[in-house]
Amino acid sequence: MTIKEQAPHAHDRENLQACADAVGFWWHSIDLGEGVVTPGAKSAAVIARELKSLRLPDLTGKTVLDIGAYDGYYSFAAERLGAAQVVALDHFVWATDLPKAHAYWRECKERGVAPSPVEQTPYWQPDRLPGKRGFDTAHRALRSRVDVVIDDFMTMDVASLGSFDVALFMGVLYHMQDPLGSLRRLASVTKELAIIETHAIAVPGYEHLELCEFYSANQLNGDVTNWWGPNLKALLGMCRAAGFARAEIVVGKVPDTGVQRLRQAAGAVLSYVRRHPYHFRAVVHAWK
Repeated sequence: MTIKEQAPHAHDRENLQACADAVGFWWHSIDLGEGVVTPGAKSAAVIARELKSLRLPDLTGKTVLDIGAYDGYYSFAAERLGAAQVVALDHFVWATDLPKAHAYWRECKERGVAPSPVEQTPYWQPDRLPGKRGFDTAHRALRSRVDVVIDDFMTMDVASLGSFDVALFMGVLYHMQDPLGSLRRLASVTKELAIIETHAIAVPGYEHLELCEFYSANQLNGDVTNWWGPNLKALLGMCRAAGFARAEIVVGKVPDTGVQRLRQAAGAVLSYVRRHPYHFRAVVHAWK
């Protein structure tokens, strides 16, 4: 179902709700208007908190690139916040039949086996782009002017994109087989600021080292598309190595389980109390 752009009352609640329901799977909760909010896996409250945590600069008159746009929440938010131009770029998600892929991943998790890469399944449909239904539905409902680029950020000619005042790299870095290479590409399309939101790790006692945890299969959340978990020092180091002049951690609080306090109190005796890294989300501002 598509929104009838020319029909009277095309954006009434009933039509909007029917269009949202027809998508099948939403990752982002997006307010389409008329009281209709898409049923995202990330609730409206959660994604609003995440947007606030990014500490976006004033986007008025800025150009913005949203890499890995998915349903487009951050693309549309940048447009709403006054950006002069917004480009939404995605390929992997848009080429995937998300409802069927998620059902397959759940089945694999229940069976205790690693799923095959989506490109090796029937749910990979780059000719049809079934995963783009959510973005397209929201784009029409919001009467958005966000531009669209359908391509793989890691294999495309990034020079064809040009450069942008602000580049968003939301939930992408840990999916990259070559994280440093992806950050170099990110730096090449960034004029001023790149905002990187990612999965991160902390290994107590080794915060002074630049460390990354490697996921060869589906160790992280049962997802075979997850490859790396950097610690904060590695995140900052990779940004600088990729060509950013400076980088700072905006969000990066390690979960407090009390082990850190115990270690401080007991010293080296508890140096091996924590045998696995802490996992958390981090946000980095990387400046050119």
